[in-house]
Amino acid sequence: MAIAGEALKTNITTLGPLVLPISEQLLFFTLFSGKKVKPYIPDFKLAFEHFCIHAGGRAVIDELEKNLQLLPEHVEASRMTLHRFGNTSSSSIWYELAYVEAKGRMRKGNRVWQIAFGSGFKCNSAVWEAIRNVKPSVTNPWDDCIDRYPVQSVFDMSSSGGKE
Repeated sequence: MAIAGEALKTNITTLGPLVLPISEQLLFFTLFSGKKVKPYIPDFKLAFEHFCIHAGGRAVIDELEKNLQLLPEHVEASRMTLHRFGNTSSSSIWYELAYVEAKGRMRKGNRVWQIAFGSGFKCNSAVWEAIRNVKPSVTNPWDDCIDRYPVQSVFDMSSSGGKE
């Protein structure tokens, strides 16, 4: 996770100025140039409505949720993709985008941050903006079961003592 964290830090430093509101950029660069012990993590929730985080495992999703200070709804697509399809490597980000679309959540003007990790340890991002409201496709991989999601996974139940 430490190596992934460094790759993500480099990615965030490059991506931030391109997507964050100017107020958040100023705060980031002001604090980044100082001698603070704990680095400031920009609030990417101000730049994106949806996050598609590489569903490489529960630990990956948990760490990004914590470090980017995301809410459970921001990582729902990633967790449900991991639940249904398992670790499909970096291609999971496309299943996650399909999840958001199948739920009817993609609206005109919404921005999506797809974050994927690769060998070596690389971190890649794609940013998309919806130019119209997106209706679920009949070939959407979630079409046959989207009404049953989100579910509470076995992993989530173990952290809550198995209670729903």
